[in-house]
Amino acid sequence: MRPVPALPRKLAEPTPVVLTGTLCWLIAALVFGVWGWVTGSAPDTRFWTSVVGTVLGVLGYGLFRWQRAASRRGSPGAWRGLAGLDE
Repeated sequence: MRPVPALPRKLAEPTPVVLTGTLCWLIAALVFGVWGWVTGSAPDTRFWTSVVGTVLGVLGYGLFRWQRAASRRGSPGAWRGLAGLDE
């Protein structure tokens, strides 16, 4: 069996994906919030789902950055070997 080559760094970088997803949730929350305001209706499930998606995206990105910083400074409990991104 031949070894599987590693993904290029550009494709293995999770930051653009996480930030894009979080931005999409934020845009959806704004759209559903404005739509509810224009129609005079109370916030519905779509709005709150979008808000929770935005919050989870921000929290997840914060944890991701925190873990990466710990890995770079050599903390003993930090995750290592994240597709070569923790160098």
